[in-house]
Amino acid sequence: MTEATRRPPGTPCWVSLMVHGLDATQEFYRALFGWEFVPGPEQLGPYVRALLGGKEVAGIGRLPADRHLRIAWTPYLATEDADETAEGVRGCGGTVAVGPLDAGEAGRMAICSDPMGAVFGIWQAEAHHGTATAGPPGTPVWNELLTYETSIGKFYRTVFGFELEPADPPGDDYATLFVEGTPVASLHGVGDALPRDRGPHWMTYFEVADVDAAARLVVELGGRVLSPPRDGTAGRLALVADPEGAVFTLVRSVGR
Repeated sequence: MTEATRRPPGTPCWVSLMVHGLDATQEFYRALFGWEFVPGPEQLGPYVRALLGGKEVAGIGRLPADRHLRIAWTPYLATEDADETAEGVRGCGGTVAVGPLDAGEAGRMAICSDPMGAVFGIWQAEAHHGTATAGPPGTPVWNELLTYETSIGKFYRTVFGFELEPADPPGDDYATLFVEGTPVASLHGVGDALPRDRGPHWMTYFEVADVDAAARLVVELGGRVLSPPRDGTAGRLALVADPEGAVFTLVRSVGR
């Protein structure tokens, strides 16, 4: 994910957030991750792209005042044909809530949900190929679907052509999604442990240099720590929310 080239279908290629307070949200993420911002396509209203070291890493848009949607980071999965993929989503029991529509010259997109209700985007790249860097602190480095059970993987495999690999040895209901042999995302079936107010949802992980310090900064900036820093198999993690309630995971990955 370091070059501006079209990603293979199914590859997470962008993360985007729609909020009510666009200016305040930019200030939060500027202070937390060191992002700068430039204008982006405004087909769905005011929208900015976040830059880190001059490279695009994420997008933030403003919701209309009368739209009271859940505030959440949304991953976009690459496709060669947004219209065809949208039809595939519908044909496999999912929902297409927005689009497909053109985002200026950047590309073509749609907002969808899987049959269990988890929201994701699809992106057909034209001028804009998505996240230009992943790995340094302040960049999205992983996406995980928290859902009732990983059997939902059949939907994603059919629509996007993912290869699925269950956890080995079997234990937790966990599976990894692969594109052309490369792990790109994961599925975690947690059953009734899903938050009642959220349901199935995609979770974006953002790399940071120091999880504990970043979690403290989230609170100082008006956000919340939902699950304090802990060590996991992926590295050190903390579950946090920004001031508008968008939930994401801070991670210092193993080996970094």
